[in-house]
Amino acid sequence: MRIAQIAPLMEAVPPKFYGGTERIVSYLTEELVAQGHEVTLFASGDSITCAELIPMAPRALRLDKVIRDPLAPQLLMLEKVAQQAHRFDVVHCHLDYLPFSLYRRLGLPFLTTLHGRLDLDELKPLFDEFTDVPVVSISDSQRKPMQQAGWMATVHHGLPANLLTPPRAPSCDYLAFLGRISPEKGPDAAIRIAREAGMKLKIAAKVDRADRVWFEDVVKPMLAEPHVEWIGEIGESEKAAFLGNAAALLFPICWPEPFGLVQIEAMACGCPTIAFNRGSVSEVVRDGVSGFVVEDEIGAVAALAKLPSLDRGAVRRDFDARFTAARMATAYLDLYAQIAAEHGTRGRTASDVESVTRTRTDRPLAVVRSS
Repeated sequence: MRIAQIAPLMEAVPPKFYGGTERIVSYLTEELVAQGHEVTLFASGDSITCAELIPMAPRALRLDKVIRDPLAPQLLMLEKVAQQAHRFDVVHCHLDYLPFSLYRRLGLPFLTTLHGRLDLDELKPLFDEFTDVPVVSISDSQRKPMQQAGWMATVHHGLPANLLTPPRAPSCDYLAFLGRISPEKGPDAAIRIAREAGMKLKIAAKVDRADRVWFEDVVKPMLAEPHVEWIGEIGESEKAAFLGNAAALLFPICWPEPFGLVQIEAMACGCPTIAFNRGSVSEVVRDGVSGFVVEDEIGAVAALAKLPSLDRGAVRRDFDARFTAARMATAYLDLYAQIAAEHGTRGRTASDVESVTRTRTDRPLAVVRSS
């Protein structure tokens, strides 16, 4: 199939450091290419891919100190994709609701994976309007607040099978917290849980500008506690050792996490997860197999005492069965086939697109014709 992947521009694909959505776009894109599909990736210019890369910004917007309005390049990207729509059987967007209005009006063969939270009041009227737009959830839990959306399927995230692997002899002498420092992620709870359990905690995390004050006021003073080691933001190459040698990953979230990529990263490393029962956690962590799902800090401390009952090999096998990039790509290919069949886009030409856009708009739209 001829597939366009439309990535957010805030991070490179894959991200240099922290970044969930762009990382999943990378894993999906590379797996689709490996399976023989013709994939075009619209992303920042510092992205690395085996697909055809069409750069929509010189570098990741988060790392570009000149950019003051990050929305403008992303809207321009949506227009540029529309102009090249005749090249693709399907357009897969990862920009949440940004493409809805334009692409519906043009009748483009597209679907959107929603990567963020949907339990926000301001989103309800928007999804009430766009009930016909095909969307994909990354967990069943994510879609609960927005039942009226045009859901095609739930597709759980996946990782390349050999990206992260368990160490042969894990030390298991510390607990791990990996991700982003923010109130909803619960790093303060992780520190308290480790303290109560009498275990060392290593924190590998980034601090966004929006959470800087909370970090300085709440978390930073706790880093002085003797059982806490602050590592900071780490890259992909460091995750296997960090997670693989941890006794467990602590995931004490206090918000409806749509997926929580770090949970399956830990599973790939054979590391069990101790997670609060919020959002998608119970869909990802199999209680008593790949970790323990608990309700609060007291439950987390009690679960840590049960870690010897878990087989770290079984944790990895659970990952292999449920969360590989190959499994994710297969699920998306089924959806792409549905979209292409509905729109009749297999083998579509530029003139076909022009005909559709002329009938769906009040005035002709520019179409980039193939040579």
